[in-house]
Amino acid sequence: MRLELMTWPEVEAYLGTSTGILVPIGSTEQHGPNGLLGTDAICPETVATLVGEAIGAAVAPTLAVGMSQHHMAFPGSITLKPSTLLQVVRDVVESLARHGFDHIYFLNGHGGNIATLQSAFSEIWAAGIKPRGEGGAVQLLQRNWWSGRRVGVLQKELFGDADGTHATASEVSLSWFARPHAVKQVEMSPKIAPRGPIRDAEDFRRRFPDGRMGSDPTLASVEAGEKLCAAAVDDVREDYLRFLEDGE
Repeated sequence: MRLELMTWPEVEAYLGTSTGILVPIGSTEQHGPNGLLGTDAICPETVATLVGEAIGAAVAPTLAVGMSQHHMAFPGSITLKPSTLLQVVRDVVESLARHGFDHIYFLNGHGGNIATLQSAFSEIWAAGIKPRGEGGAVQLLQRNWWSGRRVGVLQKELFGDADGTHATASEVSLSWFARPHAVKQVEMSPKIAPRGPIRDAEDFRRRFPDGRMGSDPTLASVEAGEKLCAAAVDDVREDYLRFLEDGE
């Protein structure tokens, strides 16, 4: 149930049966030679949409630009400052809470968003933002689409250590499953990219000239993406329903 495809009377009726909502959040940044710039937004959006369809949950529009300052030496990347992203998250939560949503589940696709999301949650709770007509604070949770048990097992089975930490075979596969018309086959050398720390954007480009970190995304496939998507949907569905019941 995508919020942007609903009417306001439909949302009002939904709030009579559920006050939970999933908010996909990602980024627009480089993902190596064969990874789509929108990978980190496409992945959580795809999983959240399928979870919403499966259980009748509302899914907010995807927040598709995140904190990606360390990728700005690669053309096409777009970033928000941490302070800007924090305010965007706060404004989204305040808007949803005003209408009566009291369990807001951020399904994240980009590791660079995590610290800012947690800071935003702290500010929201400190400000005492409450859902309409409720006495308690709004319940907030951030999860990464890849963090569940099923996805973790499948990543190891499919790619082992070659999955890496950025421009991973897993995320490229899932994005290709969601957008099969955009599949790109590119030869890469070395097959598995180096690993190392992330500093500023220029240092990132020097250390990882093609944008990969520890990964071999030539292993990616639509078929692997379909399996990962199914696993992620099962993981997130269970986690979201638990959040609605327990608030954590």
